[in-house]
Amino acid sequence: MLKDRSKLTTEQRNPRSRDIDRRTTLQIVDLINAEDRKVPAAVARERKAVARAVDLVVERLGRGGRLFYVGAGTSGRLGVLDASECPPTFGTPPSMVQGIIAGGRRALVRAIEGAEDSPEAGAAAIDRKRLKPRDAVVGIAACGMTPFVRGAIERARQVGAATVFVTCAPEVRGSVDVDVVINPDVGPEAVTGSTRMKAGTATKLVLNTLTTTAMIRLGKVYGNLMVDLKATNAKLKDRAERIVAELTGLGRARARALLAKAHGELKPAVVMHFRKVGFAEAERILRDAGASLRRAIEEDA
Repeated sequence: MLKDRSKLTTEQRNPRSRDIDRRTTLQIVDLINAEDRKVPAAVARERKAVARAVDLVVERLGRGGRLFYVGAGTSGRLGVLDASECPPTFGTPPSMVQGIIAGGRRALVRAIEGAEDSPEAGAAAIDRKRLKPRDAVVGIAACGMTPFVRGAIERARQVGAATVFVTCAPEVRGSVDVDVVINPDVGPEAVTGSTRMKAGTATKLVLNTLTTTAMIRLGKVYGNLMVDLKATNAKLKDRAERIVAELTGLGRARARALLAKAHGELKPAVVMHFRKVGFAEAERILRDAGASLRRAIEEDA
């Protein structure tokens, strides 16, 4: 493994921003924006690796496994963020996708930088989750060298879980033993070493793509509609009503009434309408269809 951190892309000085402190406010904003525009292209170059990671995750989740993100600092927070958005968006149980951050919950709102320096702590964090071979672990480390993350990944390999590594440092991609490496090379940051910038943006794009694609493959989206959402607030209740109305052709009032009969659950409500059945039978049809709404309403029971 690379020992000299100064050789990492994420630690290099960006020649385009060497005089950033002497520029006007608008010039600084333009420079940062110009650097940010490089991020989507860097992520696109890793599309095949992302697809391989998705297939690994789908296979594990399809067997009843779980997905764990492991990171420190910004990387850890992004993992926790992506995991926390899966239950309301896709109706997943909180245990299905989980985020582990070095330093624990306090590190979400306050920097606890020393927490990332122990590989043993990373392994222990994985051990507390009682990891199984049917699980998947995604290590996130912009610089690729975070000991906490590497310790967690190594323990996951020992258990036999699927492993993915997300890093923005091309220098380390060959030094980590995982199933898939996702390495969007966004170049040096506008402020040297501040990986909350381009590297953080690239990581957010990768994680969004990974879980969203996995959930689509698992049948949690119909067309481009989030039919497994949990209507836990006014916005999501409104969205659920609109989705039911759109899919069934019912008016809003009747869609609302149908959702009430389905105990607020969107998929059963739609099945109840198309298959002319009650809630319990709609749930059975969905189970037999592997939770796929498309199969449930487009195929004979």
